[in-house]
Parts: sequence; C-alpha cells; structure tokens
Amino acid sequence: MTIMANDRAERIAVYPGTFDPLTNGHVDIIHRGAELFDRIVVAILVNPDKSPLFTIEERAEMAREVFTDQPRVEVDVFEGLLVEYATQRGAHAIVRGLRAVSDFEFEMQMALMNRRLSATIETVLMMPAESYTYVSSRLVKEVFSLGGSIQGLVPALVERRLTERLGTSQNA
Repeated sequence: MTIMANDRAERIAVYPGTFDPLTNGHVDIIHRGAELFDRIVVAILVNPDKSPLFTIEERAEMAREVFTDQPRVEVDVFEGLLVEYATQRGAHAIVRGLRAVSDFEFEMQMALMNRRLSATIETVLMMPAESYTYVSSRLVKEVFSLGGSIQGLVPALVERRLTERLGTSQNA
C-alpha cells in the first residue's frame, strides 16, 4: 500500500545493515536520510553467516530506543534479498553509507545488482559527517574490548549496552 503525502506517493527509503552495534555514523546517515525521504526504514539484516555481539532483537530494541522521538524513522528486521524486502515495504530507494573511497567499488556492485533485480528502486549513497568517516561497528567493538573509549562514537545507550555485555567500564 502506498501512502499519499500532499497528493504524491510517500517517499520511503530502506537503510539496511547489521548495526552490530549502531554507531553515530549510522545515526548521522539516518537523520539526514529522514530529511530526504518521508520515511526511512532502518532494516536490520538477519545474517546467519555472521556471529553478532547483540541478538537481532537487541539491535532492533536499541535502534528503536535511539530513534524513539523520530517519527520518520522506523526500525524493522528482515532476511533474504534486500530488493524484495524494499519492494514489500513500498520503498523507492535504498540508502547506503560510504565512509571511504574503498567502500565505493563494493557499494557500486551491490547497487548495480539491485538495479538489475528491481529497476524501480534507486540506490542513494551518502557520506557520513567527516567526524565519523573512520567509524565502523567492527572498530567500535575492537576498541571497546581493548579498553579504549568509544564516547562520541556510539549513542550513550549503545555504550551502556556494550558495558553490560562485555563487562568493561569505560572511564577513559
């Protein structure tokens, strides 16, 4: 079902990822994506090939709490082909983040494959704010597990949950 906004179809974007954990780079892209689209769906991927630190339910719960005051942001969970999920959600676009030039080749391949699978869904590549260009979920987990400070790299809620999960207190 397509919802009409001011006599036009609602512009919906899907921002997929594992978000293990959600970083401020993700948050930045989501906030800015919500300005470009009527609604942005943070689609958390169920990926059986990965061993995430947080369960899919925990990741969805944290994201929902972070965006609780953002009516244009919705959090959902999906598995399978992204373009099929995006089509089911009535999305017009897939939002992907680019941190560095090295991300571009992979993202371009994915965008072209997604276009082949569904010519009606565009891919929008967004760069995070400069201060988050080096931030990744993998690096956040690594720095945290080694006792480094991740303050300002993830939402406070995520930092608390990492402390609970890994039993490490961050005073740095």
